[in-house]
Amino acid sequence: MIKATVYVTVKKGVLDPQGVAVQGALQSIGFQEVESLRIGKYMELTLDTDDRAEAEERLKAMCEKLLANTVVEDYRYELEG
Repeated sequence: MIKATVYVTVKKGVLDPQGVAVQGALQSIGFQEVESLRIGKYMELTLDTDDRAEAEERLKAMCEKLLANTVVEDYRYELEG
């Protein structure tokens, strides 16, 4: 078994309205030091394989096909095990 952690974030240069809203909310409650904020997604998957190369190949396919919208999002992942 291999544990995978996937991080998906909005690409630089793409408007992140949710991040802007949270940044504004933080500033409105006294956290003026927040100059920028981007929102992303965090996912944990357990893959039923011990083959690291296969796990990377399958995980990349999952990200490209469903977990990330590669037009406007970047992704990265980490594997354990």
